[in-house]
Amino acid sequence: MTATTALTAQNTLGVHDIHHVPAEFLRQQIDAVVTDVGVDVVKTGMLASAGTIEAVAEVIREYKLKTVVVDPVMVATTGSPLLPNTSLSLLREKLVPLATVLTPNLPEARLLLADAGFGHLPVEKVSDLEGIARAVGSLGPKWVLIKGGHCPFNGEGMIAAEECKREKVVDVLWGRDEKGGEVLRRVETPYWESKHTHGTGCSLASAIACNLAKRMDMPQAVEAACRYVEAGIKTAPGLGKGNGPLNHFHSTYTLPFAPGHFIEYLLERPDVAPVWKRYVTHPFVLAMGDGTLPLESFKGYLIQDYLYLTHYARASALAGYKAKKIEDIGAAATIVTHIFHEMELHINYCSGFGISKQDIESCEEKEACTAYTRYVLDIGNSEDWLALQVAMAPCLLGYGDIAKRLFSDPRSKRGGNVYWAWIKNYVEDDYLLALKTGSDLLERHAVLQSPARIDELASIFIHATKMEIAFWEMYSSH
Repeated sequence: MTATTALTAQNTLGVHDIHHVPAEFLRQQIDAVVTDVGVDVVKTGMLASAGTIEAVAEVIREYKLKTVVVDPVMVATTGSPLLPNTSLSLLREKLVPLATVLTPNLPEARLLLADAGFGHLPVEKVSDLEGIARAVGSLGPKWVLIKGGHCPFNGEGMIAAEECKREKVVDVLWGRDEKGGEVLRRVETPYWESKHTHGTGCSLASAIACNLAKRMDMPQAVEAACRYVEAGIKTAPGLGKGNGPLNHFHSTYTLPFAPGHFIEYLLERPDVAPVWKRYVTHPFVLAMGDGTLPLESFKGYLIQDYLYLTHYARASALAGYKAKKIEDIGAAATIVTHIFHEMELHINYCSGFGISKQDIESCEEKEACTAYTRYVLDIGNSEDWLALQVAMAPCLLGYGDIAKRLFSDPRSKRGGNVYWAWIKNYVEDDYLLALKTGSDLLERHAVLQSPARIDELASIFIHATKMEIAFWEMYSSH
């Protein structure tokens, strides 16, 4: 939650103007969020005026806010001043002593120390930063993080004035443990030449605040925040003509679909949609709808589909074995039951054509049947549970899609169509329940994947769909 202290007119080249939010209205913003949702950690940034500093310090004391990250923002990355010199003493006296952790960069630390009467503290080696951290710690904060971005070091830990010798940046954390003993930690980061560091200090302090809210201890929170900012600088998008922002979203996954709409997204993907259309509008399928499919083609298909379903049941059982949750194991068992029912329908249909169950099971698998079923089983053996579900999905989703299309198509032949009863099987409650069970499984687990994993799953789905098309092709020429 945010309480805005000031509005800036700025870009990557500089700050053009600042509009101060009146302290009274700032106080109303803070009151609104503290008294409703509550606050675990406070992070302060640009305060801009004496009135703002006093208002913030007052509410921290009044509401007894225990964890406070103070980023003493004084100068923007572009060099523009963000805190009047007249307010520096007030910041040091009123707010710094309330800080759980104070996060100045080297110039800010020197300004605070000079205001407190310290002389100039030069930095020639890493241990000098530790001395500055101790000195700033004497101003009252529990912890101090001196950010070393303004003084990169060489490999020996000495200040590196020349660009070619800059090898690392060292941030120094100073504080005291529960027994009062001094704690000093160095967080070293490889030096990375970049002008895109706009808001780096603010981002670091915010990351520390977030980590403290997650109950990390201070050294852990600081180190994790430093690594977050390091990656943000290295992956900065390069925006603007000046000092551009870092990439705050390098570790945040944004899925390309809304929760509950994975299947819809999958079928509409540019790489999936054409293959899916070939599958669900295949001439074999359309010929079943209008009743023109040769009966011998349908008989051959029924036998091969029965053989296919045997392996599909094996794959579903394998999915139950690979599942980790009882709900998913139960869903796999339910799907196997639906497959068993579907295979019984095959036997009944074939018996009407004079083909017995023994005749079916004694038939040899066609190459397309073998290729498809072994592909699905191979995915089940070599990949994870979700990949197996996706490999089986074209069959489950496709038959439901095809039946729905044919059933609602006015061009489909109902009366006198020997295939109509077959089509109706896949719009009946039993199959629709299986379809819902399988779809819910996919939706529930797809939202837990990374975008890269979604692409991998889509590739599996495409290949399995092509296998389905090959299945139609076995008898489409008859």
